[in-house]
Amino acid sequence: MPNHQAVSRSTHATQRWRRYNSYAFAATDAVAPLVAQELPKACMHLALAFIPQGEHHTPVAVLGLQPGQNLFVAPDGRWLGGYTPAAYRGHPFALANTPEGQQVLCVDADSGLTHDSHISSEGEAFFDEQGQPSQPVKEVMNFLQQVHANRAATERICAALQAQDLIQPWPIAVKTGQGDKTVQGLYRIDEAKLNRLSADALHTLQQAGALPVVYAQLLSMQHLPTLGQLAHAHEQAQAQTQTSTRLPTTANGEIDLEFLHRDGTLSFGNL
Repeated sequence: MPNHQAVSRSTHATQRWRRYNSYAFAATDAVAPLVAQELPKACMHLALAFIPQGEHHTPVAVLGLQPGQNLFVAPDGRWLGGYTPAAYRGHPFALANTPEGQQVLCVDADSGLTHDSHISSEGEAFFDEQGQPSQPVKEVMNFLQQVHANRAATERICAALQAQDLIQPWPIAVKTGQGDKTVQGLYRIDEAKLNRLSADALHTLQQAGALPVVYAQLLSMQHLPTLGQLAHAHEQAQAQTQTSTRLPTTANGEIDLEFLHRDGTLSFGNL
């Protein structure tokens, strides 16, 4: 679990932080939360679903077929997808709310991405010479605030979809190298019920900004086979580790992502 620590001059005036270059921090996430604003881009690369949160639902990117494994994180920490969820792009920072309702910027003290300035000048300062948050920190704060604001809008959209009873259970079966893998606990848009909605109900969804979310989720389901291909690639990588057999790579020795455009498999060569 992250050890989030409020960013303050008393604690971080002499500290610096480095931008992450590995997604190992997300390697155990089978799903990642999404906000409505990013769904049009996310649906072009990732399978999208909804999961329940209390009495409500929230959109997520489906990243794994079992708890504790993110298939889009390679064994060396590289991100294998064409889109990175906004929930990861602020790492190692996060927002927290004070009892008074104020937003406070926090940093994961256990991320390995912070250090004292006297140890190294690498990375970005938390505060400038005037004791004010540095420009990079301001940019991170602004980004996280935008995501937070859009999350509230996303909750309203999901509430509108639920009011029309459009979110239904979605048990999925994905072909992997070890046979079909069934995943429970996900929800999807009921397309048949959507097509039966009245003009007034559709207008209500349109006014709520829900129709782009509907179409993004339905369009994204074409990416389910990618999960099976990634699962097979991870199995190959594990076998490579056990047998020290070299997996095929591209001419440049990079991970072969061509399977995203054709039927094939992913290679974790040189790992």
